Amino acid sequence: MYVVSAQAHYDAAHFLEGYDGKCARMHGHRYVVEAAVASDTLDDTGIAFDFSDLKRELRALAEELDHVCLNDLPQFQDVPTSAENQARWFFETLAGRLPPPLADGLMYCRIWESPTQWALYGPAPHLAPAPSRTPGLGGGG
Repeated sequence: MYVVSAQAHYDAAHFLEGYDGKCARMHGHRYVVEAAVASDTLDDTGIAFDFSDLKRELRALAEELDHVCLNDLPQFQDVPTSAENQARWFFETLAGRLPPPLADGLMYCRIWESPTQWALYGPAPHLAPAPSRTPGLGGGG
């Protein structure tokens, strides 16, 4: 099985209604979102999927959440703005926007709230490889 993933980031504020702790107050994060797709085959050029297709859609979704209060967005009116629910929103929205081969192979979306904590949503989260480094640091396209 080949796995291809891409990351994007967004800066957003939120608060967790009904939560007993400091996250009940408005605060912000530099979120990093990762989406991974799997394939058991490669094309004639030796790639499973073109990174640019995945990055384009992932970045477009991250842009929708950038520099806003997540609690004010329609997609979070009926659910808390937790990292878990953000991961689910990314997964479900990406699945509807990616072309069929990519959408069919979508494994998970992972949201980091900080370099040391993340939440993941997908049909088979046990397949998600552990992160090899702190996301969002360093260069790259």
